Amino acid sequence: MLNRIWWFFFLVTSLAITVQLALGNTQVLSDVSAALFSSAELAAQISLGLVGVLSLWMGLMRLGEKGGMVGALARFTEPVLSRLMPDVPRGHPAYGSITMNLTANMLGLDNAATPLGLKAMHDLQSLNPHKETATNAQILFLVLNTSSVTLVPVAVFLYRAQQGAANPADLFLPILLATSASTLAGLIVVAMVQRIKLLDTVVLAYGALMLGALMALVFYLGSLSAQQIGEVSTILGNGVLVTLVLVFVLVAGIRKVAIYDEFVEGAKEGFGQAVQLIPYLLAMLLAIALLRASGALELLLSAIRHLVTWFGGDTRFVDALPTALMKPFSGSGARAMMLETMNHHGVDSFAGRLAAIFQGSTETTFYVLAVYFGAVGIRNGRYALACGLTADLAGILAAIGVCYWFYG
Repeated sequence: MLNRIWWFFFLVTSLAITVQLALGNTQVLSDVSAALFSSAELAAQISLGLVGVLSLWMGLMRLGEKGGMVGALARFTEPVLSRLMPDVPRGHPAYGSITMNLTANMLGLDNAATPLGLKAMHDLQSLNPHKETATNAQILFLVLNTSSVTLVPVAVFLYRAQQGAANPADLFLPILLATSASTLAGLIVVAMVQRIKLLDTVVLAYGALMLGALMALVFYLGSLSAQQIGEVSTILGNGVLVTLVLVFVLVAGIRKVAIYDEFVEGAKEGFGQAVQLIPYLLAMLLAIALLRASGALELLLSAIRHLVTWFGGDTRFVDALPTALMKPFSGSGARAMMLETMNHHGVDSFAGRLAAIFQGSTETTFYVLAVYFGAVGIRNGRYALACGLTADLAGILAAIGVCYWFYG
């Protein structure tokens, strides 16, 4: 699968370069040449940047497991996760690491989410009879990870505030609706492929509980100002983070765990994982960088605009599409696209708002796939990418629909 994807990226890049040269744009050769070397440098920077944070969280997770805290957290979500991942035996450590990863994603704790996600992948890999092929559970986890609901996208609010938005946090509900649609679509499409029974009493009960919690959160945050929402989110996220760290260490110590020795052993695993990621990151970042530098995305946008115009549709959403199309490939690239759209069209324009909704409701699917599968040596992701991109597409379509609903 990854071999075909990589080849396809290079094929599209070659075609885009040919079109650009035919149009007289010789600068594309310099752009692509520069992208070759910048992607190699970026892969090393990202991997080395992960050394510290991976070592930290692998050490803390080891303490959490030895002290029994991860198992205690897993007992809350295991009833529903065991129905979604029937191949994972009850009581397995994967439930705890999956729970912590999804929680970190929902709270916007990016620095914690990636290491915890890699830990979950390694736990699931221990059950994998075919080490180079993704299991059903790994595919479902990857899709849930890439489409995970973000409760309060503080970073998007901050960028809107910096650009002078009248009410930076007024996109809270549209983003929540769009990212929820993405998660639901991802879960449904994987369930269809894996024949998971979603109309199960326990699954429906947990779904109702989550929906009720989301409604309560929407009602509460709707009564706050933009500044207060940011403060509540910061306090909640940092509070959960600090509490987990302190509880993991203190409880492990109370239970007579050799906390220093165990932390160091766990941290060693994190260091090895970070170094192991470099080749996989380089391969994916190289293909993405060439795709972007060749102008392929710009050519696609032009084709979409002409198609929408031909059908007599409203083309305002096309101005924000660069963010949506870039997000599955690169978070930093999508952020740059969002800021460019805000600067050009206005932060409170339709395109500016839609770009922010895209940024807050979709995920870097190709990056996550390369990092998570690369960390455990999986080469055949089966239908993981297709399901992940389906979730992304659902998020994009939902974002467009919600934006027209609220601001059209």
